[in-house]
Amino acid sequence: MAMTTSNTSFLQRAQVYSTELKEILRDEMMAQRYVRMLDGFPDGNNFNIPSIGQAQVDNYSEDSAVTYRPLDTGNFTFSVDKYLSSATYMTKKAEQDTFYANELMSRFVPEQERAIMEHFESTTLAAPEAGVSANSEETINGVKMRVAASGSGEIITLKEFAYARYALKKQSVPDNNLVAIVDPSVEYALNTLGNIVNVSNNPRFEGLVRDGIATGMRFVANVYGFDVYCSNFLADATDSGLEEAFSASTGDFSTTNGKVNLFFSASQEVNPFVGAFRQMPEVDYEYNKDHQRHEFVTTARYGVKLYRPENMVRVITKPTVA
Repeated sequence: MAMTTSNTSFLQRAQVYSTELKEILRDEMMAQRYVRMLDGFPDGNNFNIPSIGQAQVDNYSEDSAVTYRPLDTGNFTFSVDKYLSSATYMTKKAEQDTFYANELMSRFVPEQERAIMEHFESTTLAAPEAGVSANSEETINGVKMRVAASGSGEIITLKEFAYARYALKKQSVPDNNLVAIVDPSVEYALNTLGNIVNVSNNPRFEGLVRDGIATGMRFVANVYGFDVYCSNFLADATDSGLEEAFSASTGDFSTTNGKVNLFFSASQEVNPFVGAFRQMPEVDYEYNKDHQRHEFVTTARYGVKLYRPENMVRVITKPTVA
């Protein structure tokens, strides 16, 4: 007897599934490279780092008493304030009945660790905004360190890159290894600027038109000395009247949240962030006989904070493209 589709339909599965599981696309993470991780943390939640200021100079007259002045001192307090858990389980019945049970359980631990490290990434990139009041320019030595973009509709321009370089120089920050971490909308704005698109006016931008500002974790070219990287983990801003860098004109981000783009020097001696893992991501597993299920949990404790405010310029932009 011939076996055809007409008489073998009862042997066919109504739906056929691949043996391969589709994973979601992931944004690359980069913040940890700019964090000076602290050690020598024996116990407790707080870490204190004393600081000293500069010596002062006074005019002196012959045969008169000199003026003795103490050095300014301070104390930087850092706290391990993040205690995280990521947990998943699979029941014994689901394990028996699920075709992908082994593949699925093998992904529990990597996915939990990824979730914790994404939390670290977003917390690090949001650290400069911790405690900042609305519309604050975070002025240091008379220089605005937090400004709204000056382009129409609060879109970034090349002038903001030039200003960020100026602001860092005014704080005596080394002008080497400069980094800009920007929202993808900022890369789009730069890629479509007229003086970049029209390379005949400025041949130096030819590579940007061919390859774009940034490619994943690598930069293709830099803008005013800044290596440009894109991130989807930047903090939001809701300021209603934040001043621009060059004038008293303000940007309004109360309706459409802005993105806090970061500009700093990544030179090792002036790392902008400090952090510490009190407990690196740690996995626990057990079979819960009462609930008849496999349980996986990953926990971690860490803290991260902006260490050098003078090495952090923030340009707030609207994440719109046109």
